[in-house]
Amino acid sequence: MLNTTVFTSPQALEGAAGVALAANVAEIVIAGAMLVLAMLGAIAFWRVNALLSDARRSMSKSLGPVSDRARVISDNLEYITQSLRTDVEALNASVRGLSDRLELASDRMEERIEDFNALMEVVQGEAEEMFLDTAATVRGVREGARAITESAAMRAPGRRVSEEEDVDPPSESVEAPTPLPSEENAAALED
Repeated sequence: MLNTTVFTSPQALEGAAGVALAANVAEIVIAGAMLVLAMLGAIAFWRVNALLSDARRSMSKSLGPVSDRARVISDNLEYITQSLRTDVEALNASVRGLSDRLELASDRMEERIEDFNALMEVVQGEAEEMFLDTAATVRGVREGARAITESAAMRAPGRRVSEEEDVDPPSESVEAPTPLPSEENAAALED
């Protein structure tokens, strides 16, 4: 191992004191510079704050009318929305009422059509019955007229019935026309 011995000379001691002194002066200069920078930063901050306060005041003055106008527009939109809502509710009520009335009218019309159909069935039944009665009466009158004619011809003394005057005997093949089938006619024909 090597032994190193440090010898300090008086000149070396003076040099060390000079470096220490220079370091102390440098520290004081740096502290002063930092103090000046801090003061300049505070002044700049204060100026920026004042500038922002002025800008905020001027904006509030210029935005005041815009804000008021936006509030008026909002109130108008709310009024229009409420008016539309009221109109839509009234329209819905009218549509519901109209729908109810149409349904009631439809029900009444359906009842009247059913009554009319029943009436037409009764009228058709009566017409068919009257037609059958008329046909039967005509047939009876025809048969009666033949019978009277034959009996008058046979009672006449010395009169002979010629071929031209020959009365047809009653025919069983003559029938009344068949009416259209319906439930009431079928029941009447079965009786």
